[in-house]
Amino acid sequence: MFYYTNYKSPVGNLTIASDEKSIVGLWIENQKYFKETIHSKLIRKDDLPILNQARKWLDRYFKKQNPSYKELKLNPEGNSFRKIVWNHLLEIPYGKTTTYGEIAKKVAKELGKEKMSAQAIGGAVGHNPISIIIPCHRVVGKNGDLTGYAGGIETKKKLLELEK
Repeated sequence: MFYYTNYKSPVGNLTIASDEKSIVGLWIENQKYFKETIHSKLIRKDDLPILNQARKWLDRYFKKQNPSYKELKLNPEGNSFRKIVWNHLLEIPYGKTTTYGEIAKKVAKELGKEKMSAQAIGGAVGHNPISIIIPCHRVVGKNGDLTGYAGGIETKKKLLELEK
């Protein structure tokens, strides 16, 4: 069973999903791949403890208090490659950015490959099912350009401005 609650944020309405024990999704309203990793009906349950923890985490995040993702149990669904990429996203410090190319270098090294395409990384980043907490908005193009964000470029811009 999967449960959800809603959260009104400065970047729009958010849906937070849980399997009762961990966060499995956090989507910005109307973003690409919305609820893509949930394969059964979501049941609204506003009083679930893990969802309450996530709402409090978001309250602190939007007050610029830099909460740690480690405060929440996260369980994003994806293949092993995507999970490797998402783990690298968790290493990007609050208020900082990195490029798809830099992540590609790290993932290639981890997988014992000579190189990895930035486009492959972009695909995995774009399918991150736990937006904001797993900070895919902190990944930019090689010249610092704001490229690709499932929640929209304007949302990405707002999140980065909030963290500065």
